[in-house]
Amino acid sequence: MEPVCAALEFPASTYYAAKKRERKPSPRDIRDEQLKKEIKRVWEDRKKGRKVYGARKVWRQLRREGIEVARCTVERLMRELGIAGVAARRKKPRTTVPDAGGQRPADLLARDFTAPAPNRRWVADITYTCTMSGFVYTAFVTDLFSRKIVGWQVADHLRAGLALDALEMAIFARNGHIGGELVHHSDRGVQLGFKGSSQHCLVGPSIGTRRGPRRGSSSRGSCGGGR
Repeated sequence: MEPVCAALEFPASTYYAAKKRERKPSPRDIRDEQLKKEIKRVWEDRKKGRKVYGARKVWRQLRREGIEVARCTVERLMRELGIAGVAARRKKPRTTVPDAGGQRPADLLARDFTAPAPNRRWVADITYTCTMSGFVYTAFVTDLFSRKIVGWQVADHLRAGLALDALEMAIFARNGHIGGELVHHSDRGVQLGFKGSSQHCLVGPSIGTRRGPRRGSSSRGSCGGGR
């Protein structure tokens, strides 16, 4: 600390004296300690709280008992105590919904997630993340040769348009370089008509090949294998 004190131009003894000196608790510190006891009592109450109350319910219970305190203070002290209310778990969405009765393309990759050249094998999948306003879904198409995402789209729904937009982006980005040897591979989920629409999108006139790329599918959750 001596070099630091010299740079700040005050004696090092002042620092050590202040460090040893006991700081007297302020009126706010004293009240915070009193409130922490009351907050923990309400939160641990077996009949009412059962350790599931959040700051809002703890604050309302304290007010009912005649303890005047701001809600923001309750939130701050609960964070300092390391306690919180129990929030309902959000149901995780299913990005893969198998269609047992429908027809689906064969698995053309056979679990071989490699590619001899660019634009030969694409794999598509959908993932999601939880945000404060709900779930956000991301569809993406990856070229297995370079492991590069060639198309993607983000939306707040799981309709067919989400997957189709990612596929169309990939086709637009690689337009003029796609031949008839391209295999578009996804899992067996059904995104409200994605299969037929994607077939039209892949074999459409923008590709410029007579044969057209092939589309394959695999069992649930196997599109990401080998990545």
